[in-house]
Amino acid sequence: MTSLAIQRVTVLGSTGSIGTSTLDVVARHPDRYQVHALTAHTSKEALLTQCLTFRPAVAVLSNDADAGWLRAELGRASQPTEVLVGAEALCDVARDASVDIVMAAIVGAAGLLPSLAAAEAGKRVLLANKEALVMSGALFMQAVARSGATLLPIDSEHNAIYQCLPTEHRGGLAQHGISQLLLTASGGPFRTWSEAAIAQVTPEQACAHPNWSMGRKISVDSATLMNKGLELIEACWLFDARPDQIQIVVHPQSVIHSMAAYQDGSVLAQLGNPDMRTPIAYGLAWPERVDAGVEALDLFQVARLDFEAADEVRFPCLPLAREAMRVGGLAPVVLNAANEVAVDAFLNHRLGFLEISRLVEEALSTPVDGRADSLETILWADQCARERAAGWLKRWSA
Repeated sequence: MTSLAIQRVTVLGSTGSIGTSTLDVVARHPDRYQVHALTAHTSKEALLTQCLTFRPAVAVLSNDADAGWLRAELGRASQPTEVLVGAEALCDVARDASVDIVMAAIVGAAGLLPSLAAAEAGKRVLLANKEALVMSGALFMQAVARSGATLLPIDSEHNAIYQCLPTEHRGGLAQHGISQLLLTASGGPFRTWSEAAIAQVTPEQACAHPNWSMGRKISVDSATLMNKGLELIEACWLFDARPDQIQIVVHPQSVIHSMAAYQDGSVLAQLGNPDMRTPIAYGLAWPERVDAGVEALDLFQVARLDFEAADEVRFPCLPLAREAMRVGGLAPVVLNAANEVAVDAFLNHRLGFLEISRLVEEALSTPVDGRADSLETILWADQCARERAAGWLKRWSA
């Protein structure tokens, strides 16, 4: 193994499932990584525990009250971690000159600005926030190219494809002899349910994913297959692909994480146990490999690998996402914003499971005019779509 200087790491969204898995891998390699900053939305107790364990230079929370509590607790522990507040502080710790690696793991549109700040600053960006590319794909990829940032996808599917492609794969799939990308999907917890049964789904059922341990919002997106739709959009930007060059393959075992099909008939696949520490370790150590703490894959125990087509009738969020990417412009921004409003309403028992896709479809039927050529326009479109979705939700509830 090559001798490397210690890499300083900022973890955006450190108390979520990706963040905690990242810190698990970091803790296994104290000779390679040092935590510079940890951030959370409102999970102050979990952030305190992480600060006491990893002793970061900076911690960030979203509001003054929680930040004041954390400062007091760290003071009682005689720990000098600086506590900052708000969205600008997130961007500051992402672009800090002393930071080498930024894990972008804040869920939703809230992760866009700090992820983009890290890209603009030329960091190694471990992108687990798919909304950064869904909302601002062209701008984000331009920032990576200008700054010389290293962009490594952490979603297990995109990480798998990255591992199956040539080191240099920009410029379109055909240029590198690739005919198709195959994004695998577990199918979610309701893969075999009838539409009538799906209509009665509760938030608790939707959050019980059969293979992966994830946050509530991502779990619901996985159950509706919107997560796969967002991943399709993300893959288009990451790999210079068109929507028609990406096929969704339902693979219930979640052992094959995705594949790349080549023009000579070869199909390359990346396999492993469903554990996010594998792609996280790949991103942290790239181009080397380090121990991730993941149990080795036992193919004899797996025994079989099943594949089927995604049912786009029972799960209409997937075709809605594909169409939004085909239309382009601000349509993916509208799709993402409406979905976040709908999922939040579902989790709070204000919207039925099948109504998530209906609210998204309603939002896309009234597009926001404009081009996704500036951050200001993208954020404006995001806000407009949220306001419209919230208005429809209010009328539906009435």
